[in-house]
Amino acid sequence: MLQVARLAPTMLEGATERVIEFFETQAHEGGGFRDRAGNPDLYYSVFGLEGRLALQVSVPQELTTAYLTGFGDGGALDFVHGACLARCWTSMDAPMDPAHAEGLLAAIETCRTPDGGYGAHPDAEHGTIYHSFLALGVYQDLGRSLPDAERLLDVVAGLRTDDGGYANEPSLPMGTTPTTAAAVTLLRHLGAPVPAEAGDWLLARAHPDGGFMATCGIELPDLLSTATALHALSGMRVSWEHLREPGLDFLDSLWTGKAFCGSWLDDAEDIEYTYYALLALGHLSL
Repeated sequence: MLQVARLAPTMLEGATERVIEFFETQAHEGGGFRDRAGNPDLYYSVFGLEGRLALQVSVPQELTTAYLTGFGDGGALDFVHGACLARCWTSMDAPMDPAHAEGLLAAIETCRTPDGGYGAHPDAEHGTIYHSFLALGVYQDLGRSLPDAERLLDVVAGLRTDDGGYANEPSLPMGTTPTTAAAVTLLRHLGAPVPAEAGDWLLARAHPDGGFMATCGIELPDLLSTATALHALSGMRVSWEHLREPGLDFLDSLWTGKAFCGSWLDDAEDIEYTYYALLALGHLSL
């Protein structure tokens, strides 16, 4: 994703400096990046750090390393923030402490579910695509091989919905765009074939005025769905050229002059969605 996001300045042109300034304002003085309440948060720090790198801005190594080191092996973190800790360390010149990395991987493994996937907590009965996707990312970020990775394939297959997409939970009847995109990416990383129907399902989520919608029956496009759909379709080599101009119009409608909002109903500038805008713009520039 970061490699594609690096292409965004070719579309932003003169606005690039304003986006850089926005990322600078979201950096917390104690390290990391601010959430919407203004507090430093590892989840938002992933987007802040990778956004800086995508815009060719250096990361403050000493301050950020001290911030990340304070979490140790992530023992006090939930699954998502533990995965974010591993991801943040990939932006650093020095890697995560090996002992801390082993502790984080051990914590991730406690969330392995009976079906071979990963859930949000150790008592989860079923693996989700989201947590399985994050788990694979943690192992990759720490330079390790995920044990029994092929077992994730059964989890992904079991979460395929009748409409051709993928849901995050077995009880959900319809697929969602971010989950389907994550499933496609998981299958590709595991070297497994991706059903062509998944590409058709994603294309069907395109909004006539640009962008992608989250699922069937939701008529509002959003930036998360748009960025992840474009990334998944591009990885599948499915043509979406007819969506380029509407997509650019949609991105433009979310531009505030210095950052991006998540949808037409969200007027809050946000580093998470601004990073997703960089990813979408990178794909739209190709």
